[in-house]
Amino acid sequence: MVVQMNGSNLGVDQKAAAHLEARGYSVRMVDQVQAPDSVSDVDLVIISSTVSSKDVPSGWRALPVPLLAWENDLLDDFAMTGKRHDVDFGEVPKERYLWLVNAPHPIAAGLPAGVVNVYGKQAPMSWGKPGLGATIIATLYGQPEKAAIFAYEKGATMDYEALAPARRVMFFLSNETFTNLSSPGIALFDTAVD
Repeated sequence: MVVQMNGSNLGVDQKAAAHLEARGYSVRMVDQVQAPDSVSDVDLVIISSTVSSKDVPSGWRALPVPLLAWENDLLDDFAMTGKRHDVDFGEVPKERYLWLVNAPHPIAAGLPAGVVNVYGKQAPMSWGKPGLGATIIATLYGQPEKAAIFAYEKGATMDYEALAPARRVMFFLSNETFTNLSSPGIALFDTAVD
C-alpha cells in the first residue's frame, strides 16, 4: 500500500490497512517515493490518495502487478484516463451516492443496479473517464460520464493505446474517506481489492 508516510492522513491509511489485515491480507505500507520495481514481489499494489502525485516516481504504469488506485491525479500517469484535470479525471467536493451500472460484475459486490449510498455523510469523491477498454462498474450519481469505479483487465486497451500490464482498478475514495464508507461502500472496496 503506497501512502504518504509523513502525511496528515496516515491514520486513515492505517485503518484501511488494518481492515485488509482483518480480512486475511498481509499489508506492507511503503512511502510514496518508493521505486515501483522494489515491490514486484507483491500480489496487489494499492495507491492511496494521500500520496502527492508529483512525488510518486514513474514506473507504476508498467508494473506487471495488479494495481488499485484512488488517487485521481495519477489516473492520467497510469494511462487509465486522458490527461485533462476536471475533464478526464477529478474529484467532486460533496457526494454520497453512486449509480451502480454493472451489477453483474464481481466488483459490484452483489449489490443491485441503481443508486447506492456508499458514504455515511457527504464527502469528496474521485472519478475518471476511462478508455474504451475499461469496464465501468459505477458512476457518480446523476453524472454518468464520471466513472467512480472502473477496471481494466490485463491486456485491455487503456488510454493512449497503452495495454494494461495487469488488472487496473480505480476506486472513488479521497484522502479521508475510507473511514466514512457505509456497509455497501465497504463491500465495494472489498470486492475491488479481491
